[in-house]
Amino acid sequence: MKSVVGMVVSNKMQKSVVVAVDRLFHHKLYNRYVKRTSKFMAHDENDLCNIGDRVRLDPSRPLSKRKHWVVAEILKKARIYVPPSAGDSSASNTAGMKSSASSTS
Repeated sequence: MKSVVGMVVSNKMQKSVVVAVDRLFHHKLYNRYVKRTSKFMAHDENDLCNIGDRVRLDPSRPLSKRKHWVVAEILKKARIYVPPSAGDSSASNTAGMKSSASSTS
């Protein structure tokens, strides 16, 4: 088997991810290209993958009942929104300035 490229759709397990792999094939009757998606479970040793990452999977020996792939590399990391934390000094400064401005008016 050869390597496949797909998108991480779940990382809720320890050291495992679910990767959706798209493929196109030509439909003989309709003479159109049809897109099909296969979902593979893959081993992620260091838990580096997040949802939305584009990864390359290499085949391996069976690691469990459904896991026969290993994450070889992360091709593109997903952009993840990180909300400002409550302990951030700039966020608390801004809130403090707003409350002091409203109390002086």
